[in-house]
Amino acid sequence: MRINVLGVGFDNLTMAEAVDRGMELLHSPGAHYVVTPNPEIVEVCRENPEANKAVNGADLVLPDGIGVIKGAAMLGTPLKERTPGIEFAAHLMERMAKEGLSLYLLGAKPGVAELAAKKLQEKYPGLKIAGTHDGYFKEDAPVVDAIRESGADAVFVCLGAPKQEFWMVKNGEATGAHLLCGLGGSLDVFAGTVERAPKFFCDHGLEWFYRLCKEPRRIGRMMKLPLFLIHVSKEKKK
Repeated sequence: MRINVLGVGFDNLTMAEAVDRGMELLHSPGAHYVVTPNPEIVEVCRENPEANKAVNGADLVLPDGIGVIKGAAMLGTPLKERTPGIEFAAHLMERMAKEGLSLYLLGAKPGVAELAAKKLQEKYPGLKIAGTHDGYFKEDAPVVDAIRESGADAVFVCLGAPKQEFWMVKNGEATGAHLLCGLGGSLDVFAGTVERAPKFFCDHGLEWFYRLCKEPRRIGRMMKLPLFLIHVSKEKKK
């Protein structure tokens, strides 16, 4: 069952349930994709019907931001828990490593995906990295061909939203992979080029505040959070 938060339907799952579902999709015929919207992406979906369609069309829609959890609770339809994309990906890779499955990394600046691949293979020894490609490409076809030829079971698509959602909708089947996950800036974190917020901030839903302190230029994007809560409040009054 999906919980509607301002027009985006979120799967009401714990992290463990989400990972189990991800593995089911990974072993199912055809191509499937996962999205992890935060309040900023929900706001994009409110303004962009095509983005809304791409996000809601995913096989798994996981609440990444604490704002989504608070918004759902305010609307009287609470979600079980926050399931951050980067943590979902980590648990998924742990399971994939045990089965010797393969992963393709797509996105970030040149060199970042390769560095992430090296670190991930060290952390998850059984995980096979089928290949990597940066996010600075102009044509989809060569990238899609490379993924298909690699035989990857899964692809982490880290192009930023909603570009990555559009890319997965358009190219998912052609890649030959069974599971594609839209994970924003996760490759930078896996590579170590960007530091994730300390545990205290993560545990208390304050990752956004930590990132804002580290990158003040994000203030424009961060303003989507109070806007999101205003829209939730209006929806509640209806």
